[in-house]
Amino acid sequence: MKVAFATQDLETVNAHFGWAKNIVFYDLDAGGYRFMHVASFESGLAEDGNEDKLLPKIEALKGCAILYVAAIGGSGAARVVAQKIHPVKVEKPERISDLLERLRGLLAGTPPPWIRKILRDQGEKTADFIEE
Repeated sequence: MKVAFATQDLETVNAHFGWAKNIVFYDLDAGGYRFMHVASFESGLAEDGNEDKLLPKIEALKGCAILYVAAIGGSGAARVVAQKIHPVKVEKPERISDLLERLRGLLAGTPPPWIRKILRDQGEKTADFIEE
C-alpha cells in the first residue's frame, strides 16, 4: 500500500497538510517498506484560505491509502477522504521510520478494522477473522 507523510524536513511528520513543503511517499507491506519519491511544494504555502493550493497536493496523493499529517483543515480532510485516502493526525512530531515500522507491524499481525478496510478496498488479500 502507498503511504504519504506531510513533512518539512523529510524525516518527521511535522507539517500541516496545507503548508507542507514536502510529501514523502513509501510503499508498505507486511514484509517491509521502501521509499518511493518526494513531492515538493514551494510556493503559496501560507495559511491564507486559498484552497487552490491544495490541488497539486491532492493530485500528488493519487493512489495513496494513508496520509499522515501534523494537522489538516476541514476542507483538506474532506478532499483527501473523497479520494479514498485515510488521513491520520499525529499528536506530536513523529519520525516517519517509526510510523512505518508501526504500520508494518499492524499489517504483519492482526490489522485493526480501518486498515482491513483499506486492504479490502485495494483488493489485497487479508485473513478473515472469525470471533468464537
